[in-house]
Amino acid sequence: MRTPVDDPDDPRIAEFVGLRDRELAGPRLRGRRVVASGIFIAEGDVVVERALRAGYRLRAALVDATRTDPLPPVPAGAEVFAAGPSVLRRITGLGVHRGMLASFDRRPMPDASEVVATARRVVVLEQVSNPTNLGVIIRSAAGLGFDAVLLDPTCTDPLYRRVARVAMGEGYAFPWAWIPRLPGGLEVVRSAGFRSLALTPAPEATPLNAVRVAGDERVALLLGAEGPGLSAATLAAADDRIAIPMRGGVDSLNVGVAAGIACWALGRRS
Repeated sequence: MRTPVDDPDDPRIAEFVGLRDRELAGPRLRGRRVVASGIFIAEGDVVVERALRAGYRLRAALVDATRTDPLPPVPAGAEVFAAGPSVLRRITGLGVHRGMLASFDRRPMPDASEVVATARRVVVLEQVSNPTNLGVIIRSAAGLGFDAVLLDPTCTDPLYRRVARVAMGEGYAFPWAWIPRLPGGLEVVRSAGFRSLALTPAPEATPLNAVRVAGDERVALLLGAEGPGLSAATLAAADDRIAIPMRGGVDSLNVGVAAGIACWALGRRS
């Protein structure tokens, strides 16, 4: 059953209207086990359904009052609010919000050592604060043979709405964890026997097509922010530097595109 809501200031939908992801998330510590606090918002049917499938507890849903399409399988007892045009405009500035928003409780975050314990291929990120880039990286890692993503505290949160939307909700079930700030955070993969490969456009780096990786070898692919890339300290701490060969005078690729290429090349288990 849907409860109609026409007032954007209705307290029952406050978590959907006007609050930033950081405010919704609440306080948290990164890089070690914590009890997660706060909530996150999922946007769109596919993304909401994947959050449900990953086992996150649904708090409430907000849908367009004019919607006629069936909803994803919302658990019994969960509140579903049907919003009028004024509410939707407050959320997005437009009269649409991909048909559905849903709020979920965050849950305790795993320790990075647990995440890498059974992994063979992991992506390690430094200063990837752009939500679109992070979403592309998570989706690429999940779909191209990698087992987990590790993020240092300078990265944005994988549960933020825009990240999840770009990743099509893949980050809900795909393993990820926070690590201490790089290069110190590399200790978690180093102690687990991973070979760290830092992706960089530096001319002296080994071309990606020349990198030899055994199928059972544990590999950590290091990626940095759009523009500055990995810090000098993190590059120095990596076992090897690798590069995607470029042509036509172009010196580098968007980090999300580069991640997809590198994940495809390194994610194969042959």
